[in-house]
Amino acid sequence: MKLYRYLTGPDDQAFCKRVSAALNKGWQLQGSPTLTFDPVKGRVICGQAIIKEVEGEWHEEVVLSEQ
Repeated sequence: MKLYRYLTGPDDQAFCKRVSAALNKGWQLQGSPTLTFDPVKGRVICGQAIIKEVEGEWHEEVVLSEQ
């Protein structure tokens, strides 16, 4: 089955580490990253879609962050 996640967070080292960790678990980047500005907190927010092909059938109990 194909899994999809969309990671979001402030444009900082922690966000880059989350994306890197996912890539090292076999996830692949899907499309370009997105950026938006949060005027309330005065910071840039990043988003990156990732996908992964795994064995099995989709069911609601799949925990994407554990794949």
